[in-house]
Amino acid sequence: MNATPTTTTSPTTTTTTTYAPLPITPTALAQLRTTDDAARPCTPYVDTEGGDPLRCCLRPTAPGERVALVSYAPLRRWAAETGATPGAYDEQGPVFIHAQDCGGPTPGQGYPFARPGALRTLRRYNAEGHIVGGRLMEIPDPATEGFDAAFAEAFADPDVALVHVRAVEYGCFHFEVRRP
Repeated sequence: MNATPTTTTSPTTTTTTTYAPLPITPTALAQLRTTDDAARPCTPYVDTEGGDPLRCCLRPTAPGERVALVSYAPLRRWAAETGATPGAYDEQGPVFIHAQDCGGPTPGQGYPFARPGALRTLRRYNAEGHIVGGRLMEIPDPATEGFDAAFAEAFADPDVALVHVRAVEYGCFHFEVRRP
């Protein structure tokens, strides 16, 4: 397996990640901003506290931002794109998104929501969308090296097509990484 390192930069940092963390696609976001994957209407609100993980731009919310909490089915969306048939492995759950288009992730962020000490589940899926393994990970310091190693371990299995990263505390989907 040959992963291509992705270098991202910002005015203050340069982060090289071996694997590309993917946000929710613009097409899916446009749909979710109308009706979510549980067929409920989107109900935007102003976040007064900040800190919730946005899956549209892969950063935490800032106080005063207009956001929405919607139900999202990441495997179902991927399966529709690839022709996979996940069956019972299809899940949906809550995710935070901006209420309007935000332009997506800003270069230089590295792996999102990578607070050392936080627990993540990395669920591995094959090309049909079936779970073929997983891993519990306590995010180390430095986080980038820990995520790179966990994704390398996952993609060492030729059956793994993508990996979903989820928070252990709430089970929420954070981002996905596809086979390079």
